[in-house]
Amino acid sequence: MDAIISYLPQHEGLLPKWLLFVSVVSSLNTFQAFASPAYTGQLYSETPMTPLSSRKFGTWTFLSSVIRMYAAYYVSNPQIYDLAIWTYGIALAHFASEWLIFSSAKAQGRFISPLVVASCSLTWMVTQRSWYLGL
Repeated sequence: MDAIISYLPQHEGLLPKWLLFVSVVSSLNTFQAFASPAYTGQLYSETPMTPLSSRKFGTWTFLSSVIRMYAAYYVSNPQIYDLAIWTYGIALAHFASEWLIFSSAKAQGRFISPLVVASCSLTWMVTQRSWYLGL
């Protein structure tokens, strides 16, 4: 068990562990998006998902995952911290706009998860920024 714990972020607080968890889950979502457009199509209930659009979504998700992974381990680095905040802000803007502006998704089923994760993580990171950066 100690061997596993040694790979976890060593910074105080729960945010680094959360960032790692979300990064790992996002990476798994990336593989699912590459494997089948049906998976990504469950998010966008009002729009048909092509294999290309699913792979684009998977690539975007993986990029966010990498940034969040770095933030998990370097949470006291202001540039990396701010990049991670941006990933959640962009994700929230994307999902909210697809729901409220473009009507390509409905606030139900699997679509709720990214909205909740993005909004809660964004709020957590913004409110705790000074503590993690020592400002």
